[in-house]
Amino acid sequence: MNLFSGTINNLENSIQYASAKNDVISNNISNVDTPNYKAEKVSFKSTLENEMTGLETKTTNERHFNFGEEGNNPYRIVKDSSTTYNHNGNNVDIDKEMSELAKNQIYYNSLIDRMNGKFNSLQSVIRGGN
Repeated sequence: MNLFSGTINNLENSIQYASAKNDVISNNISNVDTPNYKAEKVSFKSTLENEMTGLETKTTNERHFNFGEEGNNPYRIVKDSSTTYNHNGNNVDIDKEMSELAKNQIYYNSLIDRMNGKFNSLQSVIRGGN
């Protein structure tokens, strides 16, 4: 039996994604004045598309899907080398990074709140509803 039908695993993966995104954004902000630094971002969609290309699934029923091994990160960190915003070759847009940091913090906090709610529900069941 899977605890909460995999919800905790999904929340854990989402928290790891948000944490990785926070690290990348913080690194970009700290290198805003570094000459020739190219901003990084956490990419999910392109990783998913790359993983889906040439994917062979093995099923026991036509309704089942096998999308690869578990435990692999559903995201990757990519460097944006296509642009330059500053005179020193740097492409960090501090306003964009600060905005992304704020959005990511809200996302992370909502995930933590949801995870706490799941554990509170489990604790209530263990205690017999008290």
